[in-house]
Amino acid sequence: MNELGRESKDENDLFFVCSVIEYIGRKTKNRRSAVVEKIGGKEIARTLELADVLHCEPVENTGDGLIEKYHITKGDFDNVAKCEYNVPTHFDIAKVYKRLIWAVSGAKGISAADALKEVYGSWISAKIDDYNSSMYFENPQYLYESYRAQKPIGE
Repeated sequence: MNELGRESKDENDLFFVCSVIEYIGRKTKNRRSAVVEKIGGKEIARTLELADVLHCEPVENTGDGLIEKYHITKGDFDNVAKCEYNVPTHFDIAKVYKRLIWAVSGAKGISAADALKEVYGSWISAKIDDYNSSMYFENPQYLYESYRAQKPIGE
């Protein structure tokens, strides 16, 4: 965040990419880690670089294009249907991931693209994607500290 409390361009770009990943995961019923793996690091980095231009289009357009380009097929992970409570929007979940990825990127001194691959490929992704758990609405510091500890803090 900048001195006015607003997201930087890079944070906003990361939020957009996380929104696309969440959209693809929901549409194709795949774990978000599988979506990231299927798209790959080069395309993730490219999408981050182009995010300011891609913002002109709805998230769905970018997501559908990536589904087609990378032949992302239907899976069987439907966390939306399994949710027993109010389903968070794909933007809600993207914000959770964006904050955690941004913290990891800054702490480790790695690119947002590398931090994104690392976070989505870690244990915490499955916890965030379980909408019946409390993980996705925990505060950003708790998520980061849990990520660092490689388990939920307090367990």
